[in-house]
Amino acid sequence: MTPIQPLFLLLLGLIGAQANLDLRTAAAMAAGLCKARPTDLVFIIDSSRSVRPSEFEQVKVFLAKVIEGLNVGPSATRVGVVNYASRVKNEVSLKTHRTKAGLIKAVTKIEPLSTGTMTGLAIQFAMNVAFSEAEGARAKSSDVGKVAIIVTDGRPQDNVKDIAQRARDAGIEIFAIGVGRVDMNTLRQMASDPLDDHVDYVESYSVIEKLTKKFQEAFCEDLVSDLCATGDHDCEQVCISTPGSYKCACREGFTLMDNGRSCSACSNSATDVVFLIDGSKSVRPENFELVKKWINQIIDKLDVSESKAHVGLVQYSSTVKPEFPLGRYNNKKDLKEAVKKMAYLERGTMTGQALRYLVENSFSLGQGARPGVTKVGIVFTDGRSQDYIGEAAKKAKENGFKMYAVGVGNAVEDELKEIASEPTGEHYFYTADFKAMSQIAKKLQINVCNGDPCECDSLVKFQKKVEAALQALTKK
Repeated sequence: MTPIQPLFLLLLGLIGAQANLDLRTAAAMAAGLCKARPTDLVFIIDSSRSVRPSEFEQVKVFLAKVIEGLNVGPSATRVGVVNYASRVKNEVSLKTHRTKAGLIKAVTKIEPLSTGTMTGLAIQFAMNVAFSEAEGARAKSSDVGKVAIIVTDGRPQDNVKDIAQRARDAGIEIFAIGVGRVDMNTLRQMASDPLDDHVDYVESYSVIEKLTKKFQEAFCEDLVSDLCATGDHDCEQVCISTPGSYKCACREGFTLMDNGRSCSACSNSATDVVFLIDGSKSVRPENFELVKKWINQIIDKLDVSESKAHVGLVQYSSTVKPEFPLGRYNNKKDLKEAVKKMAYLERGTMTGQALRYLVENSFSLGQGARPGVTKVGIVFTDGRSQDYIGEAAKKAKENGFKMYAVGVGNAVEDELKEIASEPTGEHYFYTADFKAMSQIAKKLQINVCNGDPCECDSLVKFQKKVEAALQALTKK
């Protein structure tokens, strides 16, 4: 019988690359599993002097990509574009173009106005003109949605709070996208509730395309007749469709766990897991709270106990801060409470320094690591490292640590690959949006057994007997 080596499986339904998500949405629509609610959509785009011409071109690419994923038509989604600076210009009316090709061509011809930033005036114009029936908007009805997507990179020179409230009261759902040095309070004053779903921020126009998927899916309502077929489930192995819902099951030889989603194949051997978390200023406080929720979702899936999984947590920015070492907490409740109390550092991004700390300290006996126990490092970052990571990343893998790298937003995929263990395709993951991290956690599974469950369980028991015998020989 061929010996089975303990392996770690990182199962990720959102497998990092945004292209896979876009393909899933497209496939769902092509299969008739996705329908679009009739919508009047108006983009309100800032072309003030702070937006460079090259950046404005990137905004237009973003608009074109969102439009490409929409169901455009007179009875489906109608699209308009309002361009503003110190003045407002109605570039595309809701009645002008009824095809994607015509819309996209019109978007490519828009030129920046390059003056001030009168965002309140632009919202007023959109409410009174762009969403009027004279410009192609449909009569107010519960069957037709009214949506405005505002893209801005600065502080407005007029008041937006009151006019945005009137627009929302008129039934317009407002999404606010901020870029660079935008005033976040202004975005929150403009956007509809819940703010977590309607406010987005990107560091620069060069990465605004990463929001494309969110807005494509915002206009695609999944039919609930077959959630298994669309992939909108969190079953680890087998999904069984039921009317309007689903239930999970496991393959032969596996047992469904108490959470109703995961499958157990064998005994879990002891594991030391250390999270290395980016707390740099680019993460932003609201996103840091999402990161902490993500950590706790993964902890929920671990078998935390004195003899099984131990968890440590290290936060880094310009410095490295060990939050708690391995073995300090041996139950999920205490672990999760400790994660919630983690304070945001909010400085630079010294990922190399953090990796060196992980290698030299986190898995040491002095920090609670257990000899002979598999070591797993889970590195999270949202940006490019400000120091060299290569040597420390290499050392971690040479020491036998199983390294996973998860990147969000402006994370650099080449750096994620350098951190991740081989094969890198199974050990690094990327998503554009912090809100998608919860989907990552749902699919994350850390097990030590692979292959036939009976053989696997026997192997674990055999390993334990060998360890006990070695300990007895050592004593003698």
